[in-house]
Amino acid sequence: MKTKPKLEDVAKHAGVSPTTVSRVLNNRGYISEETRKRVHNAMEKINYFPNEMARSLFTKQSNIIGLIFPTVSNPFFAELIYNIEIKCEELGYKVFLCNSLNNMDKEKKYLDMLQRNQVDGIIVGSHNRGIFEQVSTSLPIVAVDQYISNSAPIVSSDNYLGGKLATEHLIKRGCKKIIHISGPSRLDTPTHLRTSAYKDIMTAYGLKPIIYEINKTFNAKENHKVISQVFHENPDMDGIFASDDIIAANIYNKAVRIGKNVPEELKIVGFDGTEAVRNFLPQLTTIKQSIPKMAERAVIILDKKIKNEEISSHLCKPLDIILVEGASTTNVFAT
Repeated sequence: MKTKPKLEDVAKHAGVSPTTVSRVLNNRGYISEETRKRVHNAMEKINYFPNEMARSLFTKQSNIIGLIFPTVSNPFFAELIYNIEIKCEELGYKVFLCNSLNNMDKEKKYLDMLQRNQVDGIIVGSHNRGIFEQVSTSLPIVAVDQYISNSAPIVSSDNYLGGKLATEHLIKRGCKKIIHISGPSRLDTPTHLRTSAYKDIMTAYGLKPIIYEINKTFNAKENHKVISQVFHENPDMDGIFASDDIIAANIYNKAVRIGKNVPEELKIVGFDGTEAVRNFLPQLTTIKQSIPKMAERAVIILDKKIKNEEISSHLCKPLDIILVEGASTTNVFAT
């Protein structure tokens, strides 16, 4: 069996000492450009790859960021993770992506794995708060739209303003019976501010808030079940504010299937504004989050925590959102 080339083999092919090779790999001390080139040429010639774990023990930094998210199949998380990886690369970090499916046991195992691999920090988008509480005091962690510990900074959009804009938009379009479909209230997340805003605005306009919860996150069967229940129990509803665009898209498709005219009979507003949903359902009115900015901010904050740098207050403020109006609330053919 062919053995893996070692650092000593690189030194032999480059005609230098193993210490010189180590200094080149760790960028330590003065090394002439000629010597550096000979070492790299030798590495390429014998197909040698440095032991990143060993190097991290020496440099005290692995330049690896762990990502723990519930799923990559949801367009919001997919777009967020894509942009996080771009920003990480820009700052010189690689990423370990852990798809936890909101399973606490999986998250614990992933967290252990990331710590064993000496990651410099973790960005978390999962919902299981308890497992990160103790770790966040010793390892830099940033949360996206989740309260995971008292010490972990949170990156989030202005969820309350988003809920306010969505509800007011439906009311201004003449809706009187507006249903809100939210995620599980048991989860500790800033996204509940969307529901709080809906309640406040409905009450302010003298309208009755009606809320349905989807208790199983990212579960298509549960989504369809709750949406069917909403249509069955509220045949006279004229507006729906969904807590995300996937739910809103399913509502739109359900309305089309049963012959309910959108937007004349039913107006629909979603939340997120991901590129994926905008591409396959451009007519959906939605509250658009700046997902690239969320990703960038999460990585910048984590990088500052890793480097023990001060995190300015503006980085902790909720990010702006906008309402993108489409044909699901406005008849584009109206004069």
